[in-house]
Amino acid sequence: MKKLIYALIIVLVFFITFHYREKIFVYYKDLVSPRENVATKLVKNEYYRNYNFKYVSNTDTFTPKNKQDLLNIYYTIINSGMTEFSFYCDKDYLTCIDDIKDISDNQVIMSNINNFVHPYNGFKDIVTDIDSLEKITVYVNHNYTEEQKIILNYKIDEVIKNNITEDMDTKEKIKTIHDYIIEHTKYDQERSDNNVSKYSSDTAYGPLIEGYAICGGYTDAMMLFLEKFNIKSYKISSEHHVWNYVDINNNWYNLDLTWDDPITPGGEDTLEHTFFLITDKALENLDTNEHIYDKTVYSE
Repeated sequence: MKKLIYALIIVLVFFITFHYREKIFVYYKDLVSPRENVATKLVKNEYYRNYNFKYVSNTDTFTPKNKQDLLNIYYTIINSGMTEFSFYCDKDYLTCIDDIKDISDNQVIMSNINNFVHPYNGFKDIVTDIDSLEKITVYVNHNYTEEQKIILNYKIDEVIKNNITEDMDTKEKIKTIHDYIIEHTKYDQERSDNNVSKYSSDTAYGPLIEGYAICGGYTDAMMLFLEKFNIKSYKISSEHHVWNYVDINNNWYNLDLTWDDPITPGGEDTLEHTFFLITDKALENLDTNEHIYDKTVYSE
């Protein structure tokens, strides 16, 4: 008789657990990690940019309710300079985890978001982890070391001191730096053609310290100076190229140092201004396949 009673109790416990397992699990998740005020506190470093764009905006709400909220959260995390940040989805956002996976696994989307932040806060690698309680944690591995930033900041201040005067207007300052970078940089053809990496030519350290660059290096270097001048800008990426997009008096212009530092047949150093602060229409009229980009992302 006792054995029968024990068996009935076990069956009853099993039935209750199985039948209500989903409610129990949800309750357990809420008990262990309540969704209110669970996001990591955002800490902004000195390179945080207080800029909002049509594609992404800074946010102080880290409980996303839709896919745009997620894009804004990723942008804000990267823009802040933090290396780790956690948050939860809104309970009513049923496709949140799937949308996070779609965004975090899409290199094009992540690269696009990266183009809107200060180069020093940009990532080399970024990983999103989702645990069993659906806590989302973003880990950011930045593109520049602290030592590189110190060296670059010293170099930038030195270049500005020696080349920029108070009577220069905005375009004159940009042109002076545009010319300086090109005149002190060689295009790293060995890296672009043969994938041989002798220099940090894909970052600003390449052109400003080592004297070699590919498009990423030219663009980052120029953007660091634009930041020093408090000129709003971001980077535009096409499939195989990247260049600067600059706001001057609420008008946006393309600025491509890579293509203004062409490789000549004889190997001579040359300086051009074909791609210096030109409009979108002028860029399109040049009919270069390298400058075809997603205008739904870079829509300013």
